[in-house]
Amino acid sequence: MKFRHAEQQDPDINLTPLIDVVFLLLIFFMVSTTFTRESEITVDLPESTMAQSEREEEPLEIIIDAQGRYFVNQRPLINKKLETLIGALRKEIEATGATALIINADAQTPHQFVITAMDAARHLGIEKLSLATKEVAE
Repeated sequence: MKFRHAEQQDPDINLTPLIDVVFLLLIFFMVSTTFTRESEITVDLPESTMAQSEREEEPLEIIIDAQGRYFVNQRPLINKKLETLIGALRKEIEATGATALIINADAQTPHQFVITAMDAARHLGIEKLSLATKEVAE
């Protein structure tokens, strides 16, 4: 007696539909995710009716709280002197190469502290300077 064995074929698995589904899930999660910048420093920004402009690069950020304390890119400075602020900004510029600066001053901050921050930017040759505000809820 002679038995014939059927030739076994390898199963053919088509991965194209699986890749399509994974790609669509990836797109869904990328679009539905919101990205927010969380800050540990509480600053009550002044209000403005102008919309925020688009930025090309990541600028340096000076935060000035209601007591006039300075924070450069979330790091507190040891005092409120102009020389200290210039040194901290110079160090950040050398590290990041940023050419723009945003000043986030609390609405209750004395005007002199904002002028001091602007003066420090002028000493370092920063020409792109913005004052952060929050939009008025209508």
